[in-house]
Amino acid sequence: MSTEQTTAANGFSYTLTRTLDAPAAKVWRAWTTPEQYAQWAYAAAGSVEMDVRPGGAWKATMVTPDGGQFPLTGSYLEVAENRLLVVGMDVPGKPVPAAMTMELDEQDDHHVRIVLRQTCDTAEERDMAEQGSTMLLDSLSAFLAEETKD
Repeated sequence: MSTEQTTAANGFSYTLTRTLDAPAAKVWRAWTTPEQYAQWAYAAAGSVEMDVRPGGAWKATMVTPDGGQFPLTGSYLEVAENRLLVVGMDVPGKPVPAAMTMELDEQDDHHVRIVLRQTCDTAEERDMAEQGSTMLLDSLSAFLAEETKD
């Protein structure tokens, strides 16, 4: 697994790139199947609902390391199976959802490059989102490694 991280110097965007030891279809299922997503994405069991199609809704209750819970909702803005998922996240007080893009680029039968991108309104929001996305990629990598052992 390799990791590359880029934070725009002149804006509030970030890009995280990793090469994962899994095919694109397996990574896609991890992101788009409620049961799998709940296992690695810090979601409360039974809280994840996904209608993975453009305009389809999703929701999940995330669990923090200290046991706190907070609900998230949103919709899918773009969906291209095994290649692209643009997720809109509802943000209280903001008229437009925050969008996070997940791109998959299959390298060979056993490796895929995943790229996460997001643009935020402030440096603080960007830093928090980037930290959260880094944690998600770390957890996804561990989940995929465990799945490979089975």
